[in-house]
Amino acid sequence: MILYHTSDREIRNPDIHYGRKNADFGWGFYLTPDREFTYRWARDNAVVNEYELDVEGLEVHRFARDVGWFQYIFNNRRVKDGLNADVVIGPIANDTIFDTLGIMSSGYLKPEDSLKLLMIGPEYTQVAVKTEKAAKQLRWIRSERIGRMDAEQLKAEQDAYQEQFALELEAILDAEEEKGPGEAK
Repeated sequence: MILYHTSDREIRNPDIHYGRKNADFGWGFYLTPDREFTYRWARDNAVVNEYELDVEGLEVHRFARDVGWFQYIFNNRRVKDGLNADVVIGPIANDTIFDTLGIMSSGYLKPEDSLKLLMIGPEYTQVAVKTEKAAKQLRWIRSERIGRMDAEQLKAEQDAYQEQFALELEAILDAEEEKGPGEAK
């Protein structure tokens, strides 16, 4: 499996303990199989590292963009990773994950409505290498300096996403309001 990681430097020996513990799939070294997606993470003078991951003998868990994926992310953001896997593969949660989970935790959104909001926008895949065993099977191939993705294109995509998110949230809140007080929500 060929994978990419964007950084400010070349990373020949990834550290699975570097980074946030409460990321989508918990602690680990995050990569993507989508080379074009790496440009979305690029800052000035970024480096894309290319790797090959041999998954033979590894416990690999794959998520689809569904309720199991949502619950796993929700748990990782609040508690700790409850999955025993060397590698976790699945969709990247959209940029509103913190807000969406916060609204849900406050009781303003039901979990199924939160999931609807997290389904908005394009689906990109992430791969989290979570154990030393898996890290030993991740082979660095090369690195390349890249520039940022076109700022106007990124802004247009972000604006379209925000508009779609606002419309979906408004529809959810309107549906709840139509149920009226005392009705099952």
